[in-house]
Amino acid sequence: MGKILTQLLYRLRTNKFYLLGLKFFLFFLLVFILDYAIGNLLKYFYFKQESGLQYRATYVIEKTKADILIFGSSRASYHYISTVFEDKMRLSCFNAGRYGSPILYHLAILKSVLKRHHPKTIILDLNLQDFEKREGSYDILSCLLPYYDSHPEMRSIILKRGKYEQLKLISNIYPYNSEMLTIAIGNTEINKKRKEDIKGFTPIRANWNDKIENYRFPQIYELDSTKVKAFTTFINDCKKAKIKLFIVCSPYLSKNKIKESTIEKGKEIARNYHIPFFDYSNYKPLLKTVLFYDAPHMNSEGAKVFSNLVVNDILRSNKK
Repeated sequence: MGKILTQLLYRLRTNKFYLLGLKFFLFFLLVFILDYAIGNLLKYFYFKQESGLQYRATYVIEKTKADILIFGSSRASYHYISTVFEDKMRLSCFNAGRYGSPILYHLAILKSVLKRHHPKTIILDLNLQDFEKREGSYDILSCLLPYYDSHPEMRSIILKRGKYEQLKLISNIYPYNSEMLTIAIGNTEINKKRKEDIKGFTPIRANWNDKIENYRFPQIYELDSTKVKAFTTFINDCKKAKIKLFIVCSPYLSKNKIKESTIEKGKEIARNYHIPFFDYSNYKPLLKTVLFYDAPHMNSEGAKVFSNLVVNDILRSNKK
């Protein structure tokens, strides 16, 4: 053994290629160790969070057994008061809305939920331009990367983020590298005080203090077939699980008439599958500045009025 080691050291001293090879080996070994150690540390603190949007996502995916689940973007998390649904429908409820989340995100979360739990009712809040074909719109799926290893049912959706995604996921750090600040905040008590969280509902306690204007957005645009298919799959998965699904477009504070490609396509698909679609985008009784924070988001007072309206319409629909 000593003789072999002596020969190896001699070769390293006399042969620059052996020395270069050893340096490369040690460098990649160090990178591997650091990636493994830092990645697992980030993973530990990610799943250790007890508040914030990352915690709520994990809770919905792995723990909730609520009878009613609400899916959607920030408009869902701001507009639907979970306790109003519980009180009126006498069922448990959790709001799974997440800022900026697209239909592909909702489908991934739904697939994970259905592996272990079948809610009685699901509400999907559909936004303007949700089906629009635009560059970079799949980037938001990065928020699902921490679940890639433990939730294989999500993988086909996560990989739509980019063609090199599977290669990038060899790294243990990669799933968390854009979430480090949020992870740090999510592990502090400050985070719990920063924003109210009532079973996923996050109220906004401020009013719109300007006049009502036209809400500027493209009415007609190219639809993304992948997003449309995800919406259809969401409906089918709910039907197969015998879950009552309600699709809703919540209000916008706008003077102009809202009639655009996503909502019209969503209505068409819902109609074909006999799924109720409640379109409140132009619902005049709610178009009051006192009920809104900004054009697309209602405040807590608006959420109270709107949540009661939705519950009443759901109860009426269930009697038919």
